[in-house]
Amino acid sequence: MAERIDRRAALALGGLGVGALASAPLWAQAMVDLGLSDGTGQRPLSDAFPGKKGMVLQRSRAPLLETPMAAFDGALGDDPFTPNDRFYVRWHYADIPLSVDAAAFRLRIGGAVKRATALSLTDIQAMPRVEVAAVNQCSGNSRGLFAPRVPGAQWGNGAMGNARWTGVRLRDLLDRAGVAPGVVQVKLSGLDQAPGEAPHFAKSLALDHARTDEVIVAYGMNGAALPLLNGFPLRLIVPGYYSTYWIKALDSIELLTAPDTGYWMEKAYRIPATADAGVQPGAKDFATVPIGRMPPRAFFTRTTPQQARGIALGGDAGVAKVEVSVDGGQSWKAAQLGPDHGPYSFRRWAMPLAGLPRGSHEIAVRTVNTRGAGQKATPIWNPGGYMRSSIETARVVVA
Repeated sequence: MAERIDRRAALALGGLGVGALASAPLWAQAMVDLGLSDGTGQRPLSDAFPGKKGMVLQRSRAPLLETPMAAFDGALGDDPFTPNDRFYVRWHYADIPLSVDAAAFRLRIGGAVKRATALSLTDIQAMPRVEVAAVNQCSGNSRGLFAPRVPGAQWGNGAMGNARWTGVRLRDLLDRAGVAPGVVQVKLSGLDQAPGEAPHFAKSLALDHARTDEVIVAYGMNGAALPLLNGFPLRLIVPGYYSTYWIKALDSIELLTAPDTGYWMEKAYRIPATADAGVQPGAKDFATVPIGRMPPRAFFTRTTPQQARGIALGGDAGVAKVEVSVDGGQSWKAAQLGPDHGPYSFRRWAMPLAGLPRGSHEIAVRTVNTRGAGQKATPIWNPGGYMRSSIETARVVVA
């Protein structure tokens, strides 16, 4: 990746007109079935968005583009990183940055600091450089599989992606400004704009979390500049946590001496305060907490009578093992695992299936992370459609 992102590169990535964010005619596109719980899973595959191809179109404005599961597929030894042009897209408001002048851009750090600071991209790229491999997963990934159905974007399993993120540690940026006594949280927001009286999108991390090694501000993704639709020029990377904290087009950092009581922390992205984030369908008036760490999950990317294979993530820890059942969950065998790219990355898995008798077979996959957390067979339910992590199944027919 280039050491610097110059203005021409920014304009090439950012030269979007409003029309570019409209979808191509649906009759001109291939379709994919996401297998949603209510049977309405047919979606078009779109090439209409700059820097993206073959994306499942969930919504045009603000863009919601899902990665088809086929894009995650690969042999056991292949890198498990999602190509930038197939990486999912999720914005809250339609007024997203359509271009960014990289030369004029400044990241501003204020609030309870010793000195208000404004850093250019050149300033940031001159700081000590780090890289982390991490899965970015929408809090509502797989919401369309919840039963009973819940409102919100009806994602299949593809509202996620895995990348090598290059940038600087957030704590190094905080140290440039100086952390004043009494700071408890770090509030972060970006260039996207809220309409009317809607609350500007902003999220906060506890100061101790913000200062850990793995939390970085990235300017690179898989060896290239961040795509505009994935947060150019800077994006917060919070490995092991859902992407609601991964602020795109990051331009503001504010240090707080009291907890953030804004809408996006106090009202939105909250889950039941239960052990598994689940409640009975229709439940109301239950205690909630902000969504945070991801649980482990394993997915199928390809299943034939000869082999099942896929990807797994450990959530907030590494993948320890993946197990496959060919008898509907009555017994389990360890799958082969691909190379380990770090605790927050996807890991590939594969299981030979040759020798299955004729007929239809339910294949199931589950993973356990290095903290000992695993997946359960029974799906949870909550009204936000958050944190689905139940065991995935697939049907194989041997002729």
